[in-house]
Amino acid sequence: MDEMIIHRGGQIVSKPELDLIPIPGETDSYIPVSHYHLADKLLTVSQDLLTDFALVGESYAIARQGQQLFALLQFKRDNSEMGLSVAFRNSYDRSMSVGLAIGASVFICDNLALHGEIAVMKKHTKGVWSALEDLAITTLYKAQHNFEKVMVDAERLKGIPMDNHDAFQLMGLLYGHDIVSPRQLPVIREEWLRPTHQEFNERNKWNFFNAVTEALKSTPPITIMEKHVRAYQEIVEES
Repeated sequence: MDEMIIHRGGQIVSKPELDLIPIPGETDSYIPVSHYHLADKLLTVSQDLLTDFALVGESYAIARQGQQLFALLQFKRDNSEMGLSVAFRNSYDRSMSVGLAIGASVFICDNLALHGEIAVMKKHTKGVWSALEDLAITTLYKAQHNFEKVMVDAERLKGIPMDNHDAFQLMGLLYGHDIVSPRQLPVIREEWLRPTHQEFNERNKWNFFNAVTEALKSTPPITIMEKHVRAYQEIVEES
């Protein structure tokens, strides 16, 4: 499931490789959060709390020589085309805070549907790991609700027809609102007109959303979660 997080300048790595990246030193006001230990902690907490789901995928990508991390844990409950996703990020260069978001993954293409707010760790001071665990638990308790909402929204959007004119108008809106970049617009257009996966051949708003999330895979880790959430809000929640 690596395709999800190959962004410009990014590199797919395994979880053990995260432990090889040098961690910056502590200061009086800053305690760094290890990529590896963050991934390990979130995996453990997720498996402990998501008792109705089974882990089916782990993806980790780094950028800026390991200074930035974006990762995804994917869980499955039944034979649905979608599974629950736990997305998270971290940095060693203080370019972004630890962030955590819950949503869904479309298994056939690894497209991500993040719903709701991104939980952000604002302080890296004494007690950071206890605070992180609290943040993870609080966020994961919302996971079931977020997942069910995406499932309901997906079925609703499948019933909303779209033609090319509608799709091109919405592409312009997404670009105008700085949700997608100029480089991503041709990807959306191609995935809409000639979907890579035949499951998205029907002309409806859910399949347009998947064309957009396909394009968002190239978003840098510093903004990828925000862009996915904003795309969900613009396309799904405004419908």
